[in-house]
Amino acid sequence: MRFFLGLVVGVFMTIGLVYLSDAAVSGPGGTQVDQRPMVNWDVVDKNWQSLTHGLRNTWNKLAAAR
Repeated sequence: MRFFLGLVVGVFMTIGLVYLSDAAVSGPGGTQVDQRPMVNWDVVDKNWQSLTHGLRNTWNKLAAAR
């Protein structure tokens, strides 16, 4: 159980640090030319929405099958 918890916390910390790093690179006034963000957050958002929509549909099908 500790291993799984450590794995989950590590993943969330990695995502959080990359997000903070990208926010510091782009800054509030726009992007800098010499440094680009590590992650395209628009693509991450699209994939996350697709995943949650699929999970919701699967859950609704399972709940209706009862």
